Amino acid sequence: MKQIKKLSQYSGLILALIFCGAAFSTQVENKITNQTSSELELFVGSATKPATEEAARIFQEKFGVKVNLHFGGSGAMLSQMILSKKGDIYFPGSSDFMERARRKGMVLTDTEKIVVYLIPAINVQEGNPKNICKLEDLARPGLRIAIANPKTVCVGLYAAEVLDKAGLADKVRPNIATYTESCAKTCQIVAFKNVDAVIGWRVFQYWSPENVETVLLPPENISRIGYVPIAISRFCKNRALAQKFIDFVTSPEGKEIYKKWNYLTTEKEARKFAPQAKVGGEWVLPDQWQ
Repeated sequence: MKQIKKLSQYSGLILALIFCGAAFSTQVENKITNQTSSELELFVGSATKPATEEAARIFQEKFGVKVNLHFGGSGAMLSQMILSKKGDIYFPGSSDFMERARRKGMVLTDTEKIVVYLIPAINVQEGNPKNICKLEDLARPGLRIAIANPKTVCVGLYAAEVLDKAGLADKVRPNIATYTESCAKTCQIVAFKNVDAVIGWRVFQYWSPENVETVLLPPENISRIGYVPIAISRFCKNRALAQKFIDFVTSPEGKEIYKKWNYLTTEKEARKFAPQAKVGGEWVLPDQWQ
């Protein structure tokens, strides 16, 4: 009987140790999970800046995850991500820069998704005081034009392509007063009346409706419909959490956020502006723009 009682005591002690060990293990696991999964870092081309800021805020509130957003030209964001060797998601403004990221092995290609579609257009000051109605008008003497840097900014690359395909690059280039560093700065420079017009995105009008108007290009001037891709970076620390963000922005709930900002969320919507245009792909910048 004494031996049985003694064994029973030992068994109770062993069980207690097991439970304590399990509890400690759970605490450590939770701590590690919280450290690795409570934060995301995104390198984002600013073509979607206002909508992506809102989407990130809602994601944070919904899932309790801090989302750190770095905005700028898509090429600059890729360079920063590579140099810093960090970042969970690459979210450039066009397929061109995602192609560059793929070639460099900087993204997990099987995670890439399309978030929205973009249409190149002419953006002018509110009221269109210079009466700019078509692409050829940008060559008029005395106009001050801006485009984004085509080497590092998606909308600048599309602007150069639009001008080249229309045979207007040499005629318009003398009127280009400055090359901006991002989509956001391209919109701002015309909104602040520092230039008469920019070649930007159709959606810029909805970023600053009191200050910017859009002059749509005819379909024959649009050789490519742009789209905004998103993918997990090779430097990602928590793939499951990064995938959760991608799933959110491409879900019906996420798409509604972008629709609210007048982004086009389907190819069908985008094709209304350019039925025959190619979608996405990559355009190589000619030497004269280098």
